Amino acid sequence: MDQLNRSQFILLVLLVSFVTSVATGIVTATLVNQAPSPITQTISRVIEKATPSSNGGGEKEQSVIVVTEEDLIVNIVEDVSSAVVSVIATKDIPVIEQYFINPFEEDEFFREFFGPGFVPEFSIPQYRQKGTEKQQVSSGTGFFVSKDGFLLTNKHVVSDTKAEYSVIMNDGRQLPAEVLARDAIQDIAVLQVDGGDFNFIPLGDSKKAKVGQTVIAIGNALGEFQNTVSTGIISGLDRSIVATDGRGLTEYLQRIIQTDAAINPGNSGGPMLNLKGRVIGINTAMAQGAENVGFALPINLAKRDIEDIREFGEIRYAFLGVRYLIVTPNVKEEKGLSVDYGALLVKGSGGENAVMDNSPAVRADLREGDIILEFNGTKISQKITLAELINNSRVGQVVTLRVLRGEETLDIQVTLDEIPKTL
Repeated sequence: MDQLNRSQFILLVLLVSFVTSVATGIVTATLVNQAPSPITQTISRVIEKATPSSNGGGEKEQSVIVVTEEDLIVNIVEDVSSAVVSVIATKDIPVIEQYFINPFEEDEFFREFFGPGFVPEFSIPQYRQKGTEKQQVSSGTGFFVSKDGFLLTNKHVVSDTKAEYSVIMNDGRQLPAEVLARDAIQDIAVLQVDGGDFNFIPLGDSKKAKVGQTVIAIGNALGEFQNTVSTGIISGLDRSIVATDGRGLTEYLQRIIQTDAAINPGNSGGPMLNLKGRVIGINTAMAQGAENVGFALPINLAKRDIEDIREFGEIRYAFLGVRYLIVTPNVKEEKGLSVDYGALLVKGSGGENAVMDNSPAVRADLREGDIILEFNGTKISQKITLAELINNSRVGQVVTLRVLRGEETLDIQVTLDEIPKTL
């Protein structure tokens, strides 16, 4: 009886092993059949949608369409390519011609000494202007942000106020463009092309950008290869750099996005897109002497510029009217303060009032010695300064300041003015 039980046990184990092997094979075959063909080369997959289908028996099943990252990028590029343009600057350049003179031809000394028939043969080159001709002097990239022809690019792409600008469309057409505004603080400019029904790229929210997410950069690489596409990831956020343009002018850029997507000369002003096909940055600079280190301005900086131009016809910067010192742990200890953050209102280095005359700060009864702790709920610190928060606000906007006055904490509402032209 014991021998029989042992045999039955062995048979049972063999049967279970066989059934398990068959089941595993069936499941594996099913998964392979459902996967896309380049599965071994696919880094990531995105489920795009699930659609109901009938199985013939009247019952509905869910069929899942799987789209690879490669498919997404290809589709996005196809959708937005016609909205990305080359921005060309042209100027009337003097045409210089060379000619030659003989300095002895009209020399009286040589005529008297050697006689009228003898003139030494000398040819000295001279140069003179012979009219002007239009020439391309620079190029960059831009992209439509509205169907009525509004374009964004970098300010340094259209910095020459004496040049004429045009855009070369993806289909080869060249259209004149007007520079509506150059941002006084950010490396942003807004242009417009006459016409309508332009393809445009929706703007995303750069605050939602994450390190490691995939991005797409499109631009006029090297000023020669239109609509060059590169991909990469966001390598860093909130970077600060000093950027230098081709004329040697420098600009300090803050809170910009770092990427390893290739950004070359000529890409400036082009869009950086997420995998939803929305612009989250404006390609701006690259690091010299480094590989795969490029930078883009967050698109949220440009949104206010577009709104201002539509409403006022120009870019306006908000104004509070205070002089301040950022509170740090060292400042707290030195001045005996109760907090180690915020903006302490102090006199200027030349004795100027901490609160400027005829300013929103005066009307809100801000006083020297007040510490502005928060601006519309955002804590003020060395990393997020009061000036930055004001610059990101709009003229006429009502903001709430949390102010520490002595031992009392106050919430004060202020309506921001436009910054005076004299400042």
